Amino acid sequence: MPIVTVLQGPRDVELKRDLVRRITDAFVDAYKIPAETVQVWIQETPPESWAAAGTLTADR
Repeated sequence: MPIVTVLQGPRDVELKRDLVRRITDAFVDAYKIPAETVQVWIQETPPESWAAAGTLTADR
């Protein structure tokens, strides 16, 4: 049973639904497994708790 973890900043629920569907479809196509066996966990981090290149995402 594949478990995919997505770490990202906050996104709209419709975008997350689309992402989860696409990730699930990719595993179904690649591994020839039932969609019911694919789990996707989305962990959202607020912009003030995430940095890249030494700068908080909130400050960009």
